[in-house]
Amino acid sequence: MDIIKIGKFIAEKRKEKKLTQEQLGEKLGVTSKTISRWENGNYMPDISLLKPLSEELGVTLNDLISGEEVDKEHYQEKLEENIISTIDYTSKKVKEKSRLVAELILFFGLGITFLAFTIFPTDSSWSSIYSTIGIIISSIGFYKLNEKKSIIKRVLLSIGYFILAMLLLVVIDYSNVKINNVPPRYSYLIKSGSDMIVYKSPFCNVYRVNQNTKNEYYIVDTQKSYTEDNIPITPFNRAKAGIDNIIKFKNQYIGNNSNSSHLVDNLPLSEYGYSIEINSKDLVLTINYYITDWYVNENKYLEKCLIYNSVSIFSLIDNVKYINFNFSGNSYTVSREQVEKLYPNYSSIVNNGIDKESFNKYLEEKMNDYEFVKETFNKIFLNQ
Repeated sequence: MDIIKIGKFIAEKRKEKKLTQEQLGEKLGVTSKTISRWENGNYMPDISLLKPLSEELGVTLNDLISGEEVDKEHYQEKLEENIISTIDYTSKKVKEKSRLVAELILFFGLGITFLAFTIFPTDSSWSSIYSTIGIIISSIGFYKLNEKKSIIKRVLLSIGYFILAMLLLVVIDYSNVKINNVPPRYSYLIKSGSDMIVYKSPFCNVYRVNQNTKNEYYIVDTQKSYTEDNIPITPFNRAKAGIDNIIKFKNQYIGNNSNSSHLVDNLPLSEYGYSIEINSKDLVLTINYYITDWYVNENKYLEKCLIYNSVSIFSLIDNVKYINFNFSGNSYTVSREQVEKLYPNYSSIVNNGIDKESFNKYLEEKMNDYEFVKETFNKIFLNQ
């Protein structure tokens, strides 16, 4: 079927009938633009319009499909040829439409999955539900795209597509958890407790500690070596204030303003805002917090912060001798001598630089011990 030849024939017969494209279009219920596309050979008229079109142009269906007037001698031969070509053309168009529908279903499903990842927060169950629905829909589209294959092969390919797509989503989700420290979308079990939320997923367990507070932090356990009983729990944001992060700010001299500022910025209480002053002559570090001390002292949070910050600063800045913690209510001063003498196991923490294991054991873990915090704070701090 030569649609360019048919288009020229339509234009020729239309002009013979002294019809404009608009007039012919009105008779057939289509636009003049559609008539123009037919005549330019861009599109073939819909099969339902072939008979009324031939009648309007005063030709037979055989003539129209042939793109020329067929003489009686070759009429039957041309008719058979046109029937076959029409069937082939129609079959081709049906397949093209079927493929287009399949592609639309495939990409519609993938679009739902993409939106589920971008619109819903990671800890929302809707994210995993809608992304899974999106993959199911795209699997249906994938099934329809393989219509030339047998049903068994199509089913197996679609199942394989679904499994691979879901596996890819789980891997992307795992990477997001590792990089951005967020809850996994695909968790087969979520347990909520007073101290944390535990997300159990195929590749890792994620512990969300101090949830919905300023000190929320995540521990991504890829080895699945932790349990709810031995997971490190601290009242602070461990990702910032933990020794694994703050040890990079270790320095010999208090005079390094940038280094000291970065250290304080990662320690507890920095979340309320602060400024620092450095007295390089007397080796004094003063931290002015933009908060009233009693305002942050629920569950002895202030005492925990001051102990933790003092030991951390004296451990990581070698020559600082005094630290002043100023609040809008009170000020607290502590000296290196007081901490070295009165803080239990301080020497173990600073043994050969910084011993991370001892730091966690004798400082971080102790912040969960109410009596230890109370007793230690009274020992080493002078309330001004």
